[in-house]
Amino acid sequence: MDTIPKDNFIEFNTNTLEFIRKQYDLETPERIEEAINLLEDWIKKQPHFMKKDFSRDYLERTIIISKGSVERAKIKLDRLCTFRTIYPEFFEVHDVRTLKTINDLQGVFLPKMTSDHYRIYLAKNKAKCFEKGLHDFYRYFFMQCEYIQAHDYCNGVVVILDFRDANVMETLKVLNVTDMRNALDVMKDGYGMRINGLHFLTDSKAMDAIVNVFKQVFSAKVAGRLLTHTSLDTLYQYVPKDLLPKEYGGKEKSFTEIQDNFLVELASKEFTAYLNEMSKAYTNQDLRRDNDGYDLGLQGSFRTLSVD
Repeated sequence: MDTIPKDNFIEFNTNTLEFIRKQYDLETPERIEEAINLLEDWIKKQPHFMKKDFSRDYLERTIIISKGSVERAKIKLDRLCTFRTIYPEFFEVHDVRTLKTINDLQGVFLPKMTSDHYRIYLAKNKAKCFEKGLHDFYRYFFMQCEYIQAHDYCNGVVVILDFRDANVMETLKVLNVTDMRNALDVMKDGYGMRINGLHFLTDSKAMDAIVNVFKQVFSAKVAGRLLTHTSLDTLYQYVPKDLLPKEYGGKEKSFTEIQDNFLVELASKEFTAYLNEMSKAYTNQDLRRDNDGYDLGLQGSFRTLSVD
């Protein structure tokens, strides 16, 4: 792509494309085209891929998310397709407006990115109890990840989890470590979202129990980026205030307005058709050349285009 296409929801910095490509040594059109060609050729050689016709823009974003490395992009794409096979419940195509859990546990990627090209994800837990667990939220979140994969161009994500209106003990009851770890694997290894910071907003003394659950599923590196804030003032030290919704002291629209706008995009005919098409991007594990049940996708010729 020559420029990042204008999007109905998310926005970019004026230098995002050039900055991110340059940091991965992909600033010339020839370099990015070479990388896409290598990834495209490799996909065609994978008998276990049930979908092989990914758009070149999609493949470019996959390479960018993979820090400019075709080798990593192969692993990421193989894992995401494999996750669709082994965790089908996470990827069912729904009208997002029918997922009841999102009335209590809401989340949205904010429109503007930070100056260093990170996207902010803000989730609000307002639930007093969870009758059906968290599966609807996972489905909702992965729909959002699909949108980001298809439209964004960023360095990673800063996550803010607002628990100030939640019943923390009721939330703790539904935090299944296995489900969380599976969902985290999809987020990190499938969608390739690099977490630059994880911030909890709460004044509950019971929050330490929630934090300990999260530490069980994150790597030590990410766990070291996990911070708890009892006020917005300390959050502003890590997240640009102006980028936040107005009720968080920022200059953006309200959280509800931002989420409603995002829901319009996620429920559109165009995006639903895209989700249905991407649902074909799964694997047939029996057709893997090395049928070990979970191959990392490193067969075939490839060239690493950047030092990771």
